Amino acid sequence: MMMQGIRKAGQSLIGKLIIFVMFGFLIFSFAIWGIGDIFQGYGRNSVARVGKAEIGLEQMRTAFQNDVQALTRQQRRQITPEMARAVGLDRQALSRLITESVLDQTARGMRLAVSDETIRNLIFDDPVFRDASGTFSAARFNELLRSNNFTEQAYVREQRATILRQQIAEMVVGAVLAPGALQELGHRLRNERRSVTFARLAPGVAGEIPAPTEAQLKTFFDERKGAFRAPEQRTAEILAISAEALADAGAVSEDDVKARYEQTKAQRFTTAETRTIQQITFPNAEEALAAKARIDAGETFEAVATARNVADADLTLGTFTRTQVFDPVVREAAFSLAQGAVSAPVTSAFGPVLLRVTVIQPEAVRPFDEVAAEVRTELATSRAASRITEIHDKVEDQRAAAKPLAEIAKELNLPLRSIGPVDNALRRPDGTVEQPLPGGDATVQAIFRSDIGVDSEAIRLPRDTGYVWYDVKAIAPAREQSFDEVKALVEAQWRTEEVATRLSAKARELVERLDKGEAFDAVAASAGLTTEQASEIGRQEQRTDLPSNVISLIFGTAAGKSNSASVAGGGRILFHVDGATVPSYARTTQEADNFARQLGASVSEDILAQYVAERQKELGVAINETAFRNATGGAQN
Repeated sequence: MMMQGIRKAGQSLIGKLIIFVMFGFLIFSFAIWGIGDIFQGYGRNSVARVGKAEIGLEQMRTAFQNDVQALTRQQRRQITPEMARAVGLDRQALSRLITESVLDQTARGMRLAVSDETIRNLIFDDPVFRDASGTFSAARFNELLRSNNFTEQAYVREQRATILRQQIAEMVVGAVLAPGALQELGHRLRNERRSVTFARLAPGVAGEIPAPTEAQLKTFFDERKGAFRAPEQRTAEILAISAEALADAGAVSEDDVKARYEQTKAQRFTTAETRTIQQITFPNAEEALAAKARIDAGETFEAVATARNVADADLTLGTFTRTQVFDPVVREAAFSLAQGAVSAPVTSAFGPVLLRVTVIQPEAVRPFDEVAAEVRTELATSRAASRITEIHDKVEDQRAAAKPLAEIAKELNLPLRSIGPVDNALRRPDGTVEQPLPGGDATVQAIFRSDIGVDSEAIRLPRDTGYVWYDVKAIAPAREQSFDEVKALVEAQWRTEEVATRLSAKARELVERLDKGEAFDAVAASAGLTTEQASEIGRQEQRTDLPSNVISLIFGTAAGKSNSASVAGGGRILFHVDGATVPSYARTTQEADNFARQLGASVSEDILAQYVAERQKELGVAINETAFRNATGGAQN
């Protein structure tokens, strides 16, 4: 209808004029706003522009995903994009890409280059690309590139860029050494030791706290309403399948268990025979025969070894299984000897030797009865794992038909778990905590990102061991609670703060007396406190008698002075710093040398960071926040 109206209007002169003005204004608008990214310095598919270079959407996405995967491997648990963004991994990846772009453009500006020969030697010398014989393997090189999503050209380009960045870094920082004064300060921070006299002020020292009036509690509540706000709480149903949960050990027959035991007995339940082997090497067979004759005549094996100048530490080769002895001649000879016996001369790969076996640990096989339950469970889990995909597809079919999880669970005879109401820390309204959910934090976060009636995608458990589906059934928004709802909690909090205030005032009074010169024992006794001592306290030390916040304050208090600090449980610790000692700084020790290198590396990193920051100002950096959020999965709806 609209197009017909436009065509009809365009038949008249006035209509043509109106359409011309309208479309002209529209075109002008697109020029100013529709392609605003061009005027801002980057395109819609660029996350950032650094000088004349762009950081693309896919480049940013790949860098972020690689960092998430690296953190997952490091933490040995699933790290979701949301968790990675929460710790700033997205910004770190962007900062790294910007730094690399700055250094790349700096290298081009300096006309630096890396020869093909340098790159070729770098690849050929990399032990990662060598085969078992220690030589470069083109097949292994190509296989590793493919497994890491690299082409040869891309890998060479990345190595070339990396070398150039390193060259610039070396030009900027060179052989920077940490100043001597900084080394001595670092030495003091690391090695200073302090001794203190201290006493514990338990909450009871605050005395009897009279019951608060209603007016006091209401005032306290009004001043801290935010602290008593009820968090958002959700109720959900969860359907989880995993090999462990689906496994039915009772359905596995005894014959099947025995068959699996026999199949895996040699690999899993058998400990191979081991022998501790000693060896004496001779320059020729004649000397070896003569030594064997002396041993047969009563001379000890150790005496022959001493005569050959074989040290005790070198006499024993080690303890090995049969397959671990690489020399076949030595292997056969050693594993045919009785314990304590000496072999006839054997021609090994290193010449004639005499062998002795000092300890024989026989082969041990765990009996069936001992491992039957373990094998049964493993077999049941293995069979259940083969059903995961089948059950997943059945659940997804039912979900596609808009069936609720409760109905699906009943139809497929799967366990359904109901949780809630709980907050995002799985705390219930009564203060108790819900048991951990299958899928852990990823499931909790997904539930709190979803909504009622939303058909959410299943969460895949780590290592593809199963799936988790969830339906959000109810949402109780975060809200401010009334005084009557939280009166008991308000009174408890009021009492805790009242105790803390009184203890703090009491501690200040005692500190003033100590700093005026009164003896610690006398001051402590007057307050009914027990005196304790602690010495050789390190700045970073973890102690059971002194919490870390107290140790930090001890090192923030001048020697000869007193102070106090709060501790968990509502008490305080009163202390007097009796002394502080720092060992002299000897720059010639290995420890000092290592510390100086570490400190020098830290100084170098700071200088390089300042250089890069200055180059960023010169080149200019513009960030497209929308594209950045799209690339890292943080786009807002």
